Amino acid sequence: MVEIETPETTPKMAYDRAIAVFSPEGRLYQVEYAYKAVENATTILGIIYNGGVALFAYKTTNRLLIPESSEKILKIDDHIAMAFCGFVADAHILIEYARVKAQVNKITFNEPISVKSLAKMISFRKQQYTQIGGIRPYGVSFLIAGVDEKEHLFETDPSGALREWLARAVGRGAKLANQILEKEYKEKMSKEEAIDFGIKIMKKCEKKVEINSLDVAIVEKNKFKKFSEEEIKKYF
Repeated sequence: MVEIETPETTPKMAYDRAIAVFSPEGRLYQVEYAYKAVENATTILGIIYNGGVALFAYKTTNRLLIPESSEKILKIDDHIAMAFCGFVADAHILIEYARVKAQVNKITFNEPISVKSLAKMISFRKQQYTQIGGIRPYGVSFLIAGVDEKEHLFETDPSGALREWLARAVGRGAKLANQILEKEYKEKMSKEEAIDFGIKIMKKCEKKVEINSLDVAIVEKNKFKKFSEEEIKKYF
């Protein structure tokens, strides 16, 4: 007698081999695995302040490593930057995609791309990679910071979901960091207050935070600034 498999008897492995197959519980296992890659990665943090957005990222350091090769906050356009959490190679592919979209918009319409439009493009591309057989989802989350008519901080996750926040942390220290943000974040804080606040949170949610292990940047109206180690040192 041939035994026929039902959803109840089909092993989990039958559902996690393909991205486009739902399990009986309505889960996409490959997307969940991509979430795990983000949850285990070093912490990134974004805070909106009066006139701009501050981004923070903890990065792995090594005495022999060239610091510029391990950046976790990168400029997309004069008014947009992105911090990433997860697989570095996946992040750089999408960052180059975002830069191209920003330049195409500028050439086509003779104006900078809106922060929300760019965030939607990235999230749509991520979502497409959860529907096509033979590929895997992007194992990376972004905090997209930008200023156009107002300050924006968007989060995109491996599923392609898009959310906008006043302040947000992603990565292995996110649970503690977001608890602190919920309790202590204040709207319309100054740039200095936001940087102080962000560094304080990073020290609490990551072990052995040093000046050379932090990326700190701000985005304001048509201005992106990455902080040097000397500038970060002032806030320590």
